[in-house]
Amino acid sequence: MHSAVLTGTGLYQPPFTITNAELVQAFNRYVDLHNARHADAIARGEQQALQHSSVEFIEKASGIQQRFVLEKSGILDPERMYPHYPQRGDEELSLMAEIAVAAAQQALAQAGRTGAEVDMVLCAASNMQRAYPAMAVEIQQALGAGGYGFDMNVACSSATFALEQAVNAVRSGSSRCVLVVNPEITSAHQEWRDRDCHFIFGDVCTAILIERADTAVAAERWEVLGTRLATQFSNNIRNNFGFMNRCEDADPQARDKTFRQEGRKVFKEVVPIAAAHIEGHLAQLALQPDQVRRYWLHQANEGMNQLVIKKLVGTATADRAPLILDTFANTASAGSIIAFHQHRSDLQAGDVGVICSFGAGYSVGSVAVRKL
Repeated sequence: MHSAVLTGTGLYQPPFTITNAELVQAFNRYVDLHNARHADAIARGEQQALQHSSVEFIEKASGIQQRFVLEKSGILDPERMYPHYPQRGDEELSLMAEIAVAAAQQALAQAGRTGAEVDMVLCAASNMQRAYPAMAVEIQQALGAGGYGFDMNVACSSATFALEQAVNAVRSGSSRCVLVVNPEITSAHQEWRDRDCHFIFGDVCTAILIERADTAVAAERWEVLGTRLATQFSNNIRNNFGFMNRCEDADPQARDKTFRQEGRKVFKEVVPIAAAHIEGHLAQLALQPDQVRRYWLHQANEGMNQLVIKKLVGTATADRAPLILDTFANTASAGSIIAFHQHRSDLQAGDVGVICSFGAGYSVGSVAVRKL
C-alpha cells in the first residue's frame, strides 16, 4: 500500500458576478409580470400570487452576498430567468471541459506536474453536460493525460466521493497521479424563478491532484489520513431532469426539472448527520474534533456550517471553519474544495484538517489530511 498525498488545487472563477441587489431586482420584475399575467386566476383563488424577494431575506436565510456565473444576461432577463449558452459543435471543446481544463492547469502547476503525468481523471459534479462520451475522457484528452477517466455524480458530495476513489487508486498502486475536477455549472439547473431558492447557487470549477507520496515533487503536500463516505436516501433535495423525460412526455420547463428542496427539513436533518459523520470518522483515526485545526465544510448555508462546528467543538469561528459562500454562493460539490484552496496557507506542518461535504442523497463525504 502506498501513502497518498494531496499536492495541488486549482480554481476557475467565472467572469461575471450577480449581487443580491441585482438578483432581487430581476426576480421582483419577474414576479410583477407573472402576477399581472395571471391576475384573473389569482383573483379567483385558482393561483397564489408570487411574493417579492429582498436582499435582507437572502442574507438572513443563507449568508450569501453574491455569486459568480458563466452567463449573466439571461438570468437577469425577467422574460427568461435562466442562462443562455450557445450550442457548441461536437468538434469543439465542451463548456464543462473548458472550465475543468482551466482549473486543472492551476492544480498541475502547483503540484509541479504536466497533464501527461496524470494517469486517471475523475470528473465529479452535481450534473453532467451530457451522458456520453464521458466528460472526464474529453478532459483527459484536452490535457494530454494518460490512463483512463470517468464521471461521477453524488450531487453536492461529488468531490469528496471522487477523492476517496482517487486516494484508493493511489494507495492500491493502480494509479500514480490522479486528477479530480469539479466543474459546477449550477446556474443551468438552478430555479431562478423560485423565491425560496433563487439565490442559492453559483458557477465555478475546482481541481485537486492526488499522488503517491514517494514520487510527489510538490513543495506543499498534504498526507491523506483517511476518507469516509455515507449515504441515506431522501427526497428533500431533488431534480427530476433526465433522459427519460421525453419518454414520459414531460414538460421540460416543469418545476421538478430543476433544483428543488425542502429547505427546513434539509437543515434539520443534515446538520446532525454531518456532525456525527465527522466525529465518527475522526474517532476511526484516533482523533478528537478539537484536535482538528481547520474544517473546510460544504458551503451551502452559513447557519448550517456554524451549527455543525458548534456540535463538534463548541464554538464556530471563521478561523476554525472558513466561509466562502458569501462570495461564491453554494457551488455544489466544489464549495469545500474552494474553502481548502483559499484557506490553508496559514496552517503549519503537522496541522490536521477535514474537508467535508454533504448534500442530496443524503450524502456525506469527509477527507482527513495532515500538512507535511
